[in-house]
Amino acid sequence: MASFFTVKPPTPSLSLSRRFLSNKPTISCSFSLKCKCKREYTSVMIVPTGIGAAIGGYAGDALPVARALSTVVDCLITHPNVLNAAMLYWPMPNALYVEGYALDRFAEGSWALQPVHQNRVGLVLDAGIEEELRIRQLQVADAARASLGLPVVEYIVTDTPLKVEKWVDPETGQSTGRIKHPDSLLRAVRTLVNRSKGIDLLAGVEAVISHLVVKEFQIPCAHAPALSPLPLSPFLSPKSAAEEVGKL
Repeated sequence: MASFFTVKPPTPSLSLSRRFLSNKPTISCSFSLKCKCKREYTSVMIVPTGIGAAIGGYAGDALPVARALSTVVDCLITHPNVLNAAMLYWPMPNALYVEGYALDRFAEGSWALQPVHQNRVGLVLDAGIEEELRIRQLQVADAARASLGLPVVEYIVTDTPLKVEKWVDPETGQSTGRIKHPDSLLRAVRTLVNRSKGIDLLAGVEAVISHLVVKEFQIPCAHAPALSPLPLSPFLSPKSAAEEVGKL
């Protein structure tokens, strides 16, 4: 995971900042700003979301490609839909995990990236989630904190159901979506940030949600659906099978 800030030369601070710069930043996957990559060869891997890409258009089938690419570069910069295979994940020490909106700003030269050892996690739950499902989500967060020692510091429920909608564009075949109440999401995230001072068909609308949060607050954000199990399909593609892991 990387934090990001308005482009400037790297500084010792690990917090996000909105400073302007005069020089081009040095990119490194090292957590220590004193340690430089030997060759400083950086590659960016992007798989477009929600268009059924031949590689990475399913549930984590881009991960083997990312792992291969990471062996021939000093630093690999990519986004959640490449590194996440639903519940499956393969850590790579020289990879920066960057949300899509932040990656766009990095590519255009507006934001710089800075590796961090660990981010504190704030959890936002949609008020529209059924009570039983909400409890299960919180139990997973408790398990991550108690068993893995992850710093899940707090959670909040939005003050209004977000009314997340998803659909496939009949002209382009691209999955997309919208949030009917984005202000409720932003209020919830703002509350978490102020308290702690840190914090596929679904792919299209999930990206809308995380892009909105990153654009507004310039903090790392990951999205995940809270869904009841879908009907069993005996003809499931192996490329999509990772989605089933979270239902076991």
